Amino acid sequence: MRAVRLLLPSLGPLASRCRWAAPEQPGKASRPPRPPGQRPPLGWRPFSSSQASCKLPGSHPRDTDAEAVGEEEDDDDDDEGVEFGTLSNKFSSRKYYHKTTSRFQNLKLQEEGEEEAERKPRRGPRNTPYWYFLKCKALIKDDKLAEALELFEVQMLKEERVQPEESNYTVLIGGCGRVGYVKKAFRLYNDMKKRGLTPTEATYTALFNACAESPWKDSGLQSALKLRQQLKSKNEELNLITYHALLKVCALCADLRMCFDVLKEIVHKGHVLTAETFSFLLMSCVKDRENGFRYALQVWKQMTKLGIKADSHIYNLMLRAARDCGIGDPLVASELLLRPSNETSSQLRLAPGRQKEKVKNQKKKKLESAAAVQLDVEAMEKLFFQESLGKPEELIQPQNKDVTQAETEPAALDSIAHSRTGALMRGGQNKMEQEQARLSQKQHFCNLPNLLDSRMPDAAVVSLGTAATPSDRLALMGDVEGFLNKMKEDNAEPNIKTFTLLAELVEPQSPSESSLLALLDEHKVKVDVTFFNTLIRNKSIRADLEGAKSMLPALVKRGLSPNLQTFCNLAIACHREKDGLQLLSDLKRSGVTPNKYIYSTLIAAAVRQLDYSYLTEILRDMRNNQVPPNEVIIRQLEFAAQYPPKFDRYKSRNRYLEKIDGFRGYYYRWLKVMAGEETPHPWEKYRTVKRAVADEKEEAVQEQPGQK
Repeated sequence: MRAVRLLLPSLGPLASRCRWAAPEQPGKASRPPRPPGQRPPLGWRPFSSSQASCKLPGSHPRDTDAEAVGEEEDDDDDDEGVEFGTLSNKFSSRKYYHKTTSRFQNLKLQEEGEEEAERKPRRGPRNTPYWYFLKCKALIKDDKLAEALELFEVQMLKEERVQPEESNYTVLIGGCGRVGYVKKAFRLYNDMKKRGLTPTEATYTALFNACAESPWKDSGLQSALKLRQQLKSKNEELNLITYHALLKVCALCADLRMCFDVLKEIVHKGHVLTAETFSFLLMSCVKDRENGFRYALQVWKQMTKLGIKADSHIYNLMLRAARDCGIGDPLVASELLLRPSNETSSQLRLAPGRQKEKVKNQKKKKLESAAAVQLDVEAMEKLFFQESLGKPEELIQPQNKDVTQAETEPAALDSIAHSRTGALMRGGQNKMEQEQARLSQKQHFCNLPNLLDSRMPDAAVVSLGTAATPSDRLALMGDVEGFLNKMKEDNAEPNIKTFTLLAELVEPQSPSESSLLALLDEHKVKVDVTFFNTLIRNKSIRADLEGAKSMLPALVKRGLSPNLQTFCNLAIACHREKDGLQLLSDLKRSGVTPNKYIYSTLIAAAVRQLDYSYLTEILRDMRNNQVPPNEVIIRQLEFAAQYPPKFDRYKSRNRYLEKIDGFRGYYYRWLKVMAGEETPHPWEKYRTVKRAVADEKEEAVQEQPGQK
């Protein structure tokens, strides 16, 4: 026993798991077997049912095995009332396992409720994050955003499990921003932050651009303001490009006042204002349909005072303002646009080279200069929205006299000019006199005031008129020739978009309209189909169908082919049933199927004429070509199928409404056989395919017949 006791300390934990057996001694009888149900005597330790028996030196192996078998039978009797799996609740204390290794950080963060099939990791060499960056950039450039998102989320994160970098997220957020996919852009941004990646200024620029391009402007504005507030709380310094993206959000989703709020911050931070900065202000001006043209001219004046030259994009924005916006109150416009430069108080005193003070120790001067700049922007804002202030009656009465004088003087000048040219035409016997008359008339029109010129217009111009039509507003910018000459002074080359906008602004059937093609050749600008479509549309709006058709040979002569938009513009002038059906038959002979826009234009022309037989023929042609109607067409037809509010068929006879009952009967039968077109979601084509969800839906469809 001493040997056994000496071995106990050296065995350590193993001794607690073993039952010691007494060595056999010669001359002593072996221990009698224990009857069943009787406990072992004191000094003997039972075996554990899960551990193997230990053999001590000097013990016989047969005795040890026999005793082990006997003890196992006793343990089975003792554990009869224990169920399988209940002991783990007593001894297991760890219930939650947290995935903290780097291997699990590559898993995609999924939305709640979404389940996707597990993808096995790809074997072989993995691509680098930079390779995925270039691949996604190329796909986005080819307008394959959905494939780029699939490549990033499936192959990169799930299959190859490559740790993404900041550039991988930024390029995808930029692609989502160009198409206005705001939800996906911010989801990628949040995933980026959860992975511990630091967003850059390019990331914030892409997010603001996504908000600006969103199809829902209110939602995009709220997302942009929330992001701006987060950046302010983090004291993030933004560069000028990011501020321009924020200006774009305010211009497209808000109004001009919010743009001035961002402009104050830009100037306060010491950034240099560029032509691009003023282009976003002009975009905000175009949204104001009532006063936008006057606001655009004021922005132009402030830009020229800073010595910034306009580029082609800004000139095109000025044409858009002249096309879509009015000048507002003529009295306020005359006071603000015709005021001499030395009389303008509280103007912007900014200079393109003005930055923060170079001397670092003079902090007071820095604060004073920043405050002065901010006050200048506030003065500019007050100058823009001056129409809200009341004007004294003493100033209004002389201005009214000036307006009447200004309205009578051009009429007198025009009558004198026309009388002189008419006399020259009658009395001239040779072509020289006619040419001189044309040149004198041209010189007269070239002397019109150009409000884009930094120099003050003639003193004879005392006030502005209402400028109700786009051609009148173009005349305030020097008409076609004066506008192009101003572009030449600023070294801004006109493009095809410039001439297309000019085609929409020129007065119909004027010499300027007929000279546009010659000006295109003079400036060596390549013409496209959109330019000719604009000319055709101008003639169709004036119900000049033959004049619109006469533009088709000129289009073909330039090596161009008419598209569906060309025929849609021709349909505007098809007020008679004969012309509309002829257009549809010409399209059929050409192998072109009319689309919903052509049918909608023809329906609008027929509704204006209350020609119900014409409407019936259009619907019959739509049914033959299986063109599904959209929401606009259904709204037009529902309006045409309604009786007038005060129409009484029994009281009087109306020849225009004689066939309305026949049209109503055919229309309701037509609705039953025609399938309507569902308006697609703006983000549908950019969403990645949920393969697991699609498979589950297919399986559910296959199981339904078996269940029944």
